[in-house]
Amino acid sequence: MKKTISILVVLEIIILATYFISYAAFINTQVAFLSAFFIILGSSYAYKRMVNSQIKSGNFEDKRDLLDTIEDPHELYDDTPINDAPYEELDLKSIVKEEKAKIKTFTVDSAKYGARGSISAFRLVPYIFLVLGFIALKNNELLSLWYYLPALTVGIIIGSIVSKEVVA
Repeated sequence: MKKTISILVVLEIIILATYFISYAAFINTQVAFLSAFFIILGSSYAYKRMVNSQIKSGNFEDKRDLLDTIEDPHELYDDTPINDAPYEELDLKSIVKEEKAKIKTFTVDSAKYGARGSISAFRLVPYIFLVLGFIALKNNELLSLWYYLPALTVGIIIGSIVSKEVVA
């Protein structure tokens, strides 16, 4: 955590130094860096909360080995037999019904879990800040992409580094 704070302090000092270049350089750098930084941090935190809630609810499935998934995506060559009965005694209709029941369909519950991670305040607020900051810079004729885009890139990089330490 001390490493994270020291990184942020050093970067804010560098951003503050851009004020001596011009006010436009400072405000573009500050808005872009904070927008990207908080978007990455908020997205990581929202994803962590979503995963933890699914683990607590028990709504997860064990994944097969990646190589096995690639070689047999529909589990056609599974080693477990469907039924040990001879071929003549098999009830094909019941087997088809069982296999259809195993197929996951799109339900409201599955959509709820997907939407919960994507529509989170931890994700929406930074995006709103990004859009409103960009609009405010453009409307006040302060937008300079020469400062905005590199600061956005730095914010993404630092946000991903910090999110690994803070969220993990």
